[in-house]
Amino acid sequence: MKTGFKLALITLPIAAIGAGILAYVVSTSPPPERSTLAERSAAVRVIPADSRSLVPTLTGFGLVTPQRTFDAIAEVGGRVEYVNPGLRGGQILPAGAVLLRVSPTDFNLAIAQAKANIRAAEARLAELDVSEQNQRDALEIEREALEVKASDLARAEALFKAGTMSKGARDQSRAAHLAQRQKVQGIESTLALFPTQRTVQTEQIAVYQATLATAQLNLERSELTLPFAARVAAYSVEVGQFLKTGQTAASLDGIERAEVVVQVSLDDFGRLVRLGRSTAPTMPIEPTQMTEALHALGLTAQVRLRLGEQTETWPATVDRISDGIDLRSGTVGVVVVVENAYGQSGQGNRPPLTKGMFVDVVLSSAPVSGLVLPRSALRDGSLYVADSDNRLRMVAATPRFEQGEIALFASDTLAQGTHVLLTPPNPVIEGQLLDPHVDEGLMPQLLAKDAAQ
Repeated sequence: MKTGFKLALITLPIAAIGAGILAYVVSTSPPPERSTLAERSAAVRVIPADSRSLVPTLTGFGLVTPQRTFDAIAEVGGRVEYVNPGLRGGQILPAGAVLLRVSPTDFNLAIAQAKANIRAAEARLAELDVSEQNQRDALEIEREALEVKASDLARAEALFKAGTMSKGARDQSRAAHLAQRQKVQGIESTLALFPTQRTVQTEQIAVYQATLATAQLNLERSELTLPFAARVAAYSVEVGQFLKTGQTAASLDGIERAEVVVQVSLDDFGRLVRLGRSTAPTMPIEPTQMTEALHALGLTAQVRLRLGEQTETWPATVDRISDGIDLRSGTVGVVVVVENAYGQSGQGNRPPLTKGMFVDVVLSSAPVSGLVLPRSALRDGSLYVADSDNRLRMVAATPRFEQGEIALFASDTLAQGTHVLLTPPNPVIEGQLLDPHVDEGLMPQLLAKDAAQ
């Protein structure tokens, strides 16, 4: 018997038995249970939309500079005979402190000479008064003598006509009369010169007085004093050194106020101004009123110095806008002023706010109210929210401003308490069922981070 035939005789009965068993099981088993299809919800993190007040801020950086500086420039030359012992780098000197003194010997001599010239000129003026009075007295006598000579001449003329006097005798009388007239005229001419001489002498006294005032002023200028409390930045003078006129002996920085010029973007600064402005200013603004208009905006500032893990802060005021735009960065300089920068150094043993420190400056405007949400919740100009039925909805929204990781929207963008998705499902299908889970700690964390920054 062939092998294939033997295999068929064995496998066919087995297959028939298996088919019978399967038919029995199928016919005796109950039908399968039907399950109803249910919609599956997507688990998402949400945060409730909450209305808050947020302070718009703008952070920039800059270097601290003193608001006032003083260069001790010599107004007169001379040999230095005194230098303040405190005139050393970093030393703080009070207002009115004498920085140095030039030897006053030359100026005292000039004062003495000017006073002597004035006394001599005044004596000359008094001499003119006496001389004038003497000339007037002499004029009176000479006029009386002239009258006598005139009478003699008249008698001589009468006698000459009567033939009792010779012509020679008459001519002598005439010559005597002419000589006396010449004397009178000479004295009158001398008297006429006295007003001019007195004027010349008076002007000479004025010149000497001006010389005296100059010498006294130079004496005052020989002592350089500090007009305000300041810290010595540099000095280049010692006792015995000859100081030239116009030479800078020292440079000092005022300690009453410090300034920081912070460079900020024009767009960012304009946004800060618009957010903090309740009413629009009157346009156009007069150039002389621009500083007043800036102060009226109510902007505040805070200067921060980072020292490792520690940060020191100083309150500041927005004083003015710098004189130009940085062409390389397109930024504008905003000048903030810190009052009593040195006097506040004792608070918490912090260092004084000194020249050259690199600091942060935080500019702030008035608080703005609205819906405060994480910045990451805004995607392609829309907010994904869960409606009352926990269905996904997309709401078009534009933030009023964005700051760090926070965005502020108008209060009417969403209803109070609306659940805003932080992690939308993938893929996003509007209307799909959501399983929202509120993240309670995210918003306080973001607000705290924003306040710290």
